[in-house]
Amino acid sequence: MADLRAKIVGVGSATPKKVVTNDDLSRFVDTSDDWITTRTGIKERRVTEYDEATSDLGHAAAVKALESAKLPAEDIDLILVATCSPDTLFPSTACILQKKLNATKAVAFDLSAACSGFNFALSTASAFIASGTYKNILVVGADTLTKYVDWKDRTVCVLFGDGAGAAVLKPASDGSGILSSYLMSNGFDGDSLVMPGGGSRDPECRNGRFIRMDGKEVFKFAVKALEDTLLASLKQANLKVSDLDLLIPHQANIRIIDHAIKKLGLPKEKVYVNLERYGNTSAASIPLALSEALEASKIKKGDIVALAGFGAGLTAGANIMKW
Repeated sequence: MADLRAKIVGVGSATPKKVVTNDDLSRFVDTSDDWITTRTGIKERRVTEYDEATSDLGHAAAVKALESAKLPAEDIDLILVATCSPDTLFPSTACILQKKLNATKAVAFDLSAACSGFNFALSTASAFIASGTYKNILVVGADTLTKYVDWKDRTVCVLFGDGAGAAVLKPASDGSGILSSYLMSNGFDGDSLVMPGGGSRDPECRNGRFIRMDGKEVFKFAVKALEDTLLASLKQANLKVSDLDLLIPHQANIRIIDHAIKKLGLPKEKVYVNLERYGNTSAASIPLALSEALEASKIKKGDIVALAGFGAGLTAGANIMKW
């Protein structure tokens, strides 16, 4: 059992139909396409309708991932949903997804690590597979954070989009799969990125229901965390930056990505970026990019691929895998 590794055998993604461009935003908030693009690299984002929930996107992505893996839903042992925008506080979005998929024998629960969520969930799934506890695991990263932004706050509303990505994991004993995982948390600075209302501290949202962010503090943390977690996970796998064939970073801000890869000495052609079309989709960011990278044939068998990200909490994490 100790030699078992978790391997991604199927992926899928989903985004809402509604597209909101930078020019659209400039009609009701003091901003412009140039201002947003220069500071973030984002050109447009997908936005859910009022009656679209996180589980709707998660379900669409999960169906595609299961089809890709050729795995029927009734064979899923565990459903992990990484989200910070669940349909309801309870039941969990994972349990809602279990019902939608008719995954009758699956254990299901949510994991909350904000934009780091997919890496945290992937690491958790990897441990369950390595221990022999579960065999077929569905990991979903899904968020609808546009429901929690103040559309008059240009420092926040320009950043976020909605989406979902999913991956099916199975055991592999051929040397492929997840080679290492490294996770970290810094709750001491958690107030630099927070959604104050809606929890037990403020159930009536007296402090507001919109995301609040100290952009400078988050930027400083993100650049260092992206570098530190990637280097730590590579070290665990006895690999160097030069061994990487592709890095898929959390798609939050092009300045963060460019700054980090410059420090790492990683060429841009080895980094997959799609944030110009989706913005920051939180826990969906990395699996959505992974799904697109595979569809575009950016990853081939035997490649060393890194998934690295950061988020509220503050949290950060990276996974290194051999495809």
